[in-house]
Amino acid sequence: MSKQTFLHGALILVAAGLVTRLLGFINRILVARIMGEEGMGLYMMALPTLILVSTITQFGLPVAISKRVSEAEALGDEKQIKRILIVSLTITGSLSIIFTAGLFLFAPVLAQYLFTDVRALAPLLAVTPIIPITAVSAVLRGYFQGRQNMKPQAISQVIEQVVRIATVAFLTNLFMPYGVQYAAAGAMIAVIIGEFVSLLYMSKQFSLHKTFKLRKAWRKQIKQGKATLRQLMTIALPTSGSRLIGSLTYFFEPILVAQSLAIAGFTAIETTKLYGGLTGYILPLLFLPTFLTHALAVSLVPSISESAAKHQYESIHYRILQAIRLSLASGGLITVIYFLFPAATLAIVYGTDQGGFLLQFMAPFFLLHYIQTPLQASLQALDLAKAAMWNTLIGAAVKFIVLVALSSRPEFGINGVAIAMVTGVVIVTLLHLSVLVKSTGFVFPIFMTVKFFCILVVTASFGMFIHEQNFMSSDALIEMLLVGGILTFLYLLLLFKFKLLTKEEWNLIPWNKIMKKR
Repeated sequence: MSKQTFLHGALILVAAGLVTRLLGFINRILVARIMGEEGMGLYMMALPTLILVSTITQFGLPVAISKRVSEAEALGDEKQIKRILIVSLTITGSLSIIFTAGLFLFAPVLAQYLFTDVRALAPLLAVTPIIPITAVSAVLRGYFQGRQNMKPQAISQVIEQVVRIATVAFLTNLFMPYGVQYAAAGAMIAVIIGEFVSLLYMSKQFSLHKTFKLRKAWRKQIKQGKATLRQLMTIALPTSGSRLIGSLTYFFEPILVAQSLAIAGFTAIETTKLYGGLTGYILPLLFLPTFLTHALAVSLVPSISESAAKHQYESIHYRILQAIRLSLASGGLITVIYFLFPAATLAIVYGTDQGGFLLQFMAPFFLLHYIQTPLQASLQALDLAKAAMWNTLIGAAVKFIVLVALSSRPEFGINGVAIAMVTGVVIVTLLHLSVLVKSTGFVFPIFMTVKFFCILVVTASFGMFIHEQNFMSSDALIEMLLVGGILTFLYLLLLFKFKLLTKEEWNLIPWNKIMKKR
């Protein structure tokens, strides 16, 4: 099985993440245009429930599997790798059966009493079959990450999005005549189909690359797996705690939004539209650059774990700094565009300019979100997952307090939800940084941060200058493409000039192969 270095593995995931994020973005556009704000609101109300249940069933095992498989492979212990997989599949399989049945039974209660919109029942019921699929996929993902082979995971992500796009338009249009809630259920069914096909691909790759028979002596491996279970749990429990807090936050968020906006005097339909606009239109745009941060986070765990075992603290600091630098660089340009042209961006992408202020307000704060995921991965790799969990809990608590305090007041409304979201992002990111500084002696890169903000100011100023000259096309799309192309060139030039992007990282891109394929 082929292995990759930290940057090579991250690059593979970046490429796949870029493709899947763009495909996912297309998927969101299709769904939003077909179902509208009300349908997106129902879709986004059901989605946090799915993420919460999936988080519980996965139990933080992907990170634990990745680390333990990597250690076992270094020792050449294939039996231990097999035992890790059997124990993990047993845990996730059992939990997925329980929570699939539980979600199916309690979906009516969630829809009627917590989401305050009984129409959310259809998408909640439609999504339940995906739970065991994501549970098995998580185990296989952790296995391939531990083997430091990122290709199966990368390709499976692309397959999942392609299949989802191929089915979502058909299913939402098919069910739309029966009501917007059934169209949202159709969108959920498309998610299930995509995940299932992706799992089939990863299962095929696993069967081709494994060096042992997984089903042989299954019961014996479980009986002998107590020590393996303990090893997995030392990592999985705190990691699961952080993800569970995040998922619970995501789960309770639409509930608190619905209740708070009701106090402020908004009707259930108005609340669904407002929340659908924020979470279905604004947040997908803000999350667009996170394909790189996720790729860096996945590759950071085995890389930093290895350096920590060898007490190579300079290498640890270098990797963390590199992750921060690349994460900021990936989100800087799009932040400038969102800040300068919020209404135009929404109009081009979704066909509506509603919510431009929210996009403009939230974009600068999400620069901190882009470095949050790599920082959390660094904490997990350094056995500081417990600290990361507490940071996440503090951020969630403050976020909820701000959300209820502001969104329940008519003068704030949905703007209070946006303020709460960015408050949580700022607090968690700063807490993660403070733990790394105290525990590892990591020095926060103040000079690098100043250089980065100088690049943003120069790029934004030049973009505003071009826009004000009125020599661009009157067509909004053509103007955005022209301005975006000019600003991209300037931004990349400044990144290299100020060394926020290095030749080493640029040369990792296989330009020769790309040109030959053309």
